[in-house]
Amino acid sequence: MLKTKLKDELILSMKEKNQLRVSTLRMINASIKDLEISQRINKQTEDASDNDIIGILVKMVKQRKESAETYKQGNRDDLYKKEIEEIKIIEEFLPKQLSEDEIIKIIEDLISQNNISDISGMGLIMSELKKKYSGQLDLGLASQIIKDRINF
Repeated sequence: MLKTKLKDELILSMKEKNQLRVSTLRMINASIKDLEISQRINKQTEDASDNDIIGILVKMVKQRKESAETYKQGNRDDLYKKEIEEIKIIEEFLPKQLSEDEIIKIIEDLISQNNISDISGMGLIMSELKKKYSGQLDLGLASQIIKDRINF
């Protein structure tokens, strides 16, 4: 389970005295704990699933990319480098990213399997992609590919 792997990596990083890695892993664990608390309040399952954790990690990477770009524009190389290092640490725990060709093949298969011929089927495809390939693909890119394939 991803949650256990993250905790084990945190302990190892603490022993190695790798401060950036420790703080990044603590941030991830805190986000997971926040999610679990909100799930408990909403009477859902108590433990975060791997898909929930992957969703958190994807969001964290996106936030750091945006921050890194802002720091780069502001000539804050020190903060830019820190954000990039955090991204590398977080991405270690994400599944292998699918290539654009793989995404196109998956989308074309979903379109043909579900006999989708217009944009109204886009929600179904996006739902399937989120369910089966969470964290493995850029949903913005997938959305654009779907639109291109349906409107051929």
